[in-house]
Amino acid sequence: MKTLEIIGFKRANLGKAQTKELRNESYVPGVLYGGAEQVHFYAPAILFRDLVYSPEVYEVDLNIEGTHYRAVLQDIQFHPVNEMLLHVDFLELNDEKTVKLDIPVKFVGNSPGVMAGGKLVTKLRKLKVKALPANLPDAIEVDISDLELGKSIKVSKIKKGDYEILTSGNAPVATVTIPRALKSAQMEEARGKK
Repeated sequence: MKTLEIIGFKRANLGKAQTKELRNESYVPGVLYGGAEQVHFYAPAILFRDLVYSPEVYEVDLNIEGTHYRAVLQDIQFHPVNEMLLHVDFLELNDEKTVKLDIPVKFVGNSPGVMAGGKLVTKLRKLKVKALPANLPDAIEVDISDLELGKSIKVSKIKKGDYEILTSGNAPVATVTIPRALKSAQMEEARGKK
């Protein structure tokens, strides 16, 4: 897992007025939990760009006034109208405790269905995984080399690692759809055989 540093400052006053003032000055309020105590902090909004607007999963080195915490992003809240980042929640990592995270899916191999003219449609971009921090993968590889036209690959068919996939095993990860042109050609062919 890649690491990203975010430098923040402790918050003394947790009231609405101070929170609004922080946001107006381009800071994002946040909380770190999962450790000995909750830590309320704020950090410059610009530092969250790579963390929030990326499909990657990062371990965060949260530097709050010189105290470093290993953490992962747990939750983000955006303003419903202007998409401004309103609040972030981090979970402190402990090598002995499992964590649940959404890990991106990465497709490997060449699908025979796609090579025959079908279109690969991604149904799930991320899978919920439970693992010790050391066993968290950067991405979960899904082999599509057996994926034929009109077929799907389900979560239950994914090769497991040192982690548990919590997403339902019946959920399709990807499907190869049959394009209209190919469908009508197949129907014409079927009619011709009658």
